[in-house]
Amino acid sequence: LKKMAHIVEREDIQDWESTSADYEPTLPVSEKSNPLTRHIDRAPASSIMKMLQACDAQMFQEKSQTQYQRLLSEEMVKTLMEVAERVRLILKDPQDSLVVLSGCGTSGRLAFFMASGFNRELQRLNYAPVCSYVIAGGDRALFSSQEAPEDDPTLGALCLKKVSEGKKRVLFVGVSCGLSAPFVAGQLDFCLRHPDVYTPVLVGFNPAHQARKEPIPGCTLTFHSVVTRMEELAKTQKAFLINPALGPEAISGSSRMKGGSATKILLEVVFSASFSTARVGAAILVSNSGILQHMRSYEKALDFTYSHSEEIAALMEAAGRSLQCGRQVCYLGWGSLGLLGLIDASECKPTFGADHEDIRGFVSGGYKELGNNEGDLTLMGPEFSISHDDFLDGVLPRLTDADTVLLLYSHSDDVDEVAKLARRVREKTSNIHAAYHQTDGDAAAKQDDINKLCSSTVIFTWPQLQPPLQGTFASKIRQREFSTKLLLNAKLSGHSESECEEALLKAIYQVDKLSEDIATCSLAAAKAKKVVPLALVCLLTGCSMKEVESRLEQQPIVREAMETCLKSS
Repeated sequence: LKKMAHIVEREDIQDWESTSADYEPTLPVSEKSNPLTRHIDRAPASSIMKMLQACDAQMFQEKSQTQYQRLLSEEMVKTLMEVAERVRLILKDPQDSLVVLSGCGTSGRLAFFMASGFNRELQRLNYAPVCSYVIAGGDRALFSSQEAPEDDPTLGALCLKKVSEGKKRVLFVGVSCGLSAPFVAGQLDFCLRHPDVYTPVLVGFNPAHQARKEPIPGCTLTFHSVVTRMEELAKTQKAFLINPALGPEAISGSSRMKGGSATKILLEVVFSASFSTARVGAAILVSNSGILQHMRSYEKALDFTYSHSEEIAALMEAAGRSLQCGRQVCYLGWGSLGLLGLIDASECKPTFGADHEDIRGFVSGGYKELGNNEGDLTLMGPEFSISHDDFLDGVLPRLTDADTVLLLYSHSDDVDEVAKLARRVREKTSNIHAAYHQTDGDAAAKQDDINKLCSSTVIFTWPQLQPPLQGTFASKIRQREFSTKLLLNAKLSGHSESECEEALLKAIYQVDKLSEDIATCSLAAAKAKKVVPLALVCLLTGCSMKEVESRLEQQPIVREAMETCLKSS
């Protein structure tokens, strides 16, 4: 009983949809704030873990009477089975066929991660690789925000056309968590205009009617118009919509959290179902009950991960202390867990306005392990240096006890290599931690040595998978990846658009009144600091830019800086 005390009782979590219609009614589900995390900016680490657990549990909520599709709804399971059948047909005839996963930002990074993982699994099963990925902005977008390409539907279509050149059958999976990305809209539109070759699949987490209706600059498309056409074609299985509503994110609009987790779950379920046809006795996975059983395994993985909340909270506190004193957090990872660390580090820049030095990810093998389309990008700048050798040469000499280092690995990785690197790091800092995954019965001889070197170690000991999931793409590594993503997630206003734009311009140019030149010019604001906090506090309090800047220097928590400004005005 004590061991299971961490599990949030599902009936104790109010169904988010019961208040959704009246709560922030003008916002789509994915952009609403979550009442569960209203005070997350002031909460201690232990309370933050409880909030995150409650928010993540909303993904798996079931209601008999519901306005929106949910992750486990009957219609959703049916659609996943239909898409899995399309993948199976491509596996039978891979020469002229292709599966393309695509997205912008978080979704594009996950498209890369998933396509790479699927191809590795196919090769393990003696299939030819059939997956490709597209990310808006190309491979540099794996590590840095590339917003201009994300807003270009024509570029999206051209990228899709290029990657699928010469193929006779293409299953295109476009991921846009908010049903809003112009880049993906252009790709879906291209598929709809070439139905003889392309079958479009849209993955997102808003109801169809909440798809973005604003016109896309430079073309006649809206995301909503594309979704409407797909809804009609979905009736005859010529297009597919996979858009369960998950409830608001823990951090408003941060689709890297529940949206990213659900993307991983849904695509892995589809591929597991299609792969299972290659195994005798595994056909149950392509059934309704098999799909549900697979998705339930992720729910169990979620509960299992949060059973380590106390240890994860300690990691959160260590990382927070490093960042608050101007130092850095480094992930040193192996295999797919290392790739997740890279992705998480890159997400912190656009999500939290972090500098690329604040949170860095490094993976054993560097670009060879990454296996990206464009190869080694190291010459593009220091933020593209991702190997352990890059860490040893460029970061390790500067480490102090104020920096935090987190090792990410599993029993199947080279634990001797992990121990050697841990010793090198321990010579420079005592603030070293580990997240280690193993399966019941595993025993890594060097793990005790690593434990002694680390300030803390979170050890996830997974039970053996039971049939029919055992030995399929639903293997233990998928559980480890999902759990690691949750761990990394944890570690770290009613105004018009014109008013918000004006506040941002003031923050960028550090002025209280905009000149005509500033108001009309094209901006290059990459070097401006604390733009969004400055703009937000200025907009909501009416205080001068200079006063707001001073308050934020004294108090980095935006809410408290805002309250101080309001009291003094």
